[in-house]
Amino acid sequence: MHLLFLAHRLPYPPNKGDKIRSFRWLDHLSRKYDVHLGCFVDRQEDMAHVETLRPGLASVAAIPLDPRLARLRALARLRPGMPLSVGYFHDRRLRAWVRQTRRNHPIERALVFSSAMAPYLDDADGLPTLFDMVDLDSEKFAAYGAESGGLRALVWRREARTLLALERAATARFTRTFLVSDAERDRFTALAPETGARTEAVPNGVDTGFFDPGQDWPNPYPPDRPAIVFTGAMDYRPNIDACLWFAQSVMPDLARDRPGPVFHIVGADPAPQIRALAAHPSINVHPDVPDIRPYLRHAALAVAPLRIARGIQNKVLEAMAMARPVLTTTAALTGISAIAGRDALVADDAAAMLSGARAILRGEWPGLGAAGRASVTANHGWSTALAALDRVLA
Repeated sequence: MHLLFLAHRLPYPPNKGDKIRSFRWLDHLSRKYDVHLGCFVDRQEDMAHVETLRPGLASVAAIPLDPRLARLRALARLRPGMPLSVGYFHDRRLRAWVRQTRRNHPIERALVFSSAMAPYLDDADGLPTLFDMVDLDSEKFAAYGAESGGLRALVWRREARTLLALERAATARFTRTFLVSDAERDRFTALAPETGARTEAVPNGVDTGFFDPGQDWPNPYPPDRPAIVFTGAMDYRPNIDACLWFAQSVMPDLARDRPGPVFHIVGADPAPQIRALAAHPSINVHPDVPDIRPYLRHAALAVAPLRIARGIQNKVLEAMAMARPVLTTTAALTGISAIAGRDALVADDAAAMLSGARAILRGEWPGLGAAGRASVTANHGWSTALAALDRVLA
């Protein structure tokens, strides 16, 4: 069977949240279908990875996307009721490729990954189509609007309204819609009750063989001070907010302890305000790390202090898989089958975050890391998620 797979970002390398999920799905489906991949490439260095994927696929259209030009295009294409996201990812070349691929190949199934790609199949004409919304992007922008002021708040709130309308319309048009957790699905059906019978949760997994704490990596940290680690794409607003908040609200007190821990921010493309944190003697920024596993394996504590969080946080799953003690917020633990106080510690304000970090660093939670790994091994294997995908496709 021929399957059309549309994604807003090249599903390789699987080094950030959405790319981990899209790569896992693409890799799984390409073993069973002749997959035609249409996607955007928003990082010049990722163009080389197109050739990594090509041998396993029937065809590939990888359209370069310049974020600066895409932002201008989004403004130029702004219409009443149209999300800026749709204009950002609009491209005539990809639309023409979709039409040509459907014309030239017996496409029997389609999978649309992320809401911004839904308009490319607005004329599905009965083609069985799965819609992986992953997270509720509309709720993410609603959260941005709630924490912003002035014109920014108006822009974010408009994006939230128009994206929710798109999400509802696409769910009505497509055969089945997936979200990454029961919490995301429940929120969507609360906002759009008519979608309930057409949606289901398919969670992310984690490769516990890859994230194996038993492997031997050299310690990337100085030996004299405990390491606190945060991992993630550091040009992503929720990650930026989380690190700034932890650096400003928690680290000043932790830095006065003896030995004072160092907060290590590990992730690509750090925003200027993240790079500026490296001027602090108790904060290090690591922007070009080829493998995060040594940084997780040798950390005394992994933190995920996200205040804006949607779906399942892969950074939490990966840290738990590496048997690290995890300190996180309620929002970042939502959707993960973990018990707070057994598999991870939860803190939602600065005082609780400080207390939890100190307790872990003093060795008061010796079994937390092992319990976290046992939890993700039992509940978050990729085989469970992919079996749900196969069932629906069948």
